[in-house]
Amino acid sequence: MFSLVKENIRIAFGSIKSQLLRTILTVLIIAIGIMALVGILSGVSALENTISSDFSSMGANTFNLRRYELTVRVSTGGRNSGRERTKVNPIINYRDAKEFVDNYEFPGSQNAMWFFGSNTTEVKYDNIKTDPEVAIIGANAYFLPNSGLELESGRGLSRVDVSNNNAVAVIGDDLRKALFPDVNPLNKTISIRGSKFKVIGVLERKGSTFGNNQDLRAIIPIQKARGIFTQPNINYNISVLVNKKELLEAAQEEAILTFRNIRGLNPVESNNFGIVRSDDLINRISSISSYLYIAAWIISIITIFGSTIALMNIMLVSVSERTREIGVRKALGAKRKTIAFQFFMETVIIGQLGGILGIMLGILIGWGLSSAFNLSFSTPWFAMFWATSIAFIVAVVSGVYPATKAAKLDPIESLRYE
Repeated sequence: MFSLVKENIRIAFGSIKSQLLRTILTVLIIAIGIMALVGILSGVSALENTISSDFSSMGANTFNLRRYELTVRVSTGGRNSGRERTKVNPIINYRDAKEFVDNYEFPGSQNAMWFFGSNTTEVKYDNIKTDPEVAIIGANAYFLPNSGLELESGRGLSRVDVSNNNAVAVIGDDLRKALFPDVNPLNKTISIRGSKFKVIGVLERKGSTFGNNQDLRAIIPIQKARGIFTQPNINYNISVLVNKKELLEAAQEEAILTFRNIRGLNPVESNNFGIVRSDDLINRISSISSYLYIAAWIISIITIFGSTIALMNIMLVSVSERTREIGVRKALGAKRKTIAFQFFMETVIIGQLGGILGIMLGILIGWGLSSAFNLSFSTPWFAMFWATSIAFIVAVVSGVYPATKAAKLDPIESLRYE
């Protein structure tokens, strides 16, 4: 039995080699469908992994007060009620943020406030200077722990640094490489817009997302930053870290009440600010990713359906062309199931070749997208499993009818063919 199976597989490979161009085209058709599935799924997975890891680093027990919710839309009402406009909330100014940080005293919480001074700053050290693309953040002492940032060396901003307006800075990894390629940056003095700062810490590398380099930045005490960046209408950010996750809901309610009082809102007015938890962002990303996954499956199913029809047609043509060969094999004693198995094996081999090629191309596409957008690529085992299964199912569905047709051919009529 095993020798018969081995012989049929050998004949199947021989037939595939004899129809090389047709086989290549069929394999490519199948590979395109599998490639679309694996490529899109791996790309979406890389996007989800990267963004989720960025937000999850803040911790599940962190929430932020910001100018807007994730999405805020209200109806204009009246004659144009079918249209929507974005609700305009006032910025969170320094007075609002400072008053909240000073007055919000939920047990076991710590409050961070910060603002982006500029994303286009030039930083200098001796005769070395960066391109004008460094982000400067003015923050208080709790910004690093609330943001999930870790130190590679040195220390972060302390409460003494912030209260005394000390001229100190914590820098990102890329800024360290640009200014201090061969020396230890700690206790060295850098210049930011003409002001001198002593480097007290270097952050662990975070990488970049969608071109936003998180390692090319410097964090300085908030009052020092306010003295350097004096543009009007600066929007401040507030985050609250609660030491126990089970107290998070109560902490949020207290934060909303505190900030409503700061904003002077009466009980019937809606909030003119947003409150966002880190896991809310992750859930939103997951919901968006689910639509991308569905789109990937729809595109792939349509392409794979076409691959099934193409492979079936190719095998039917092969049966017609080899009618005489089938007649000779039957005349020599080949059974129906032997003939059917031979053609079925040809279909399975072609399907698996297309699946393997499609998986390889899909992984390359996913890796290319991850590299281009600095995403966290991981091997798409789930997509590869389904791609292999689908390639086999395509081969089975495409091969059953041609194999059955070949097995049912009358040997006498087959020998008369041509």
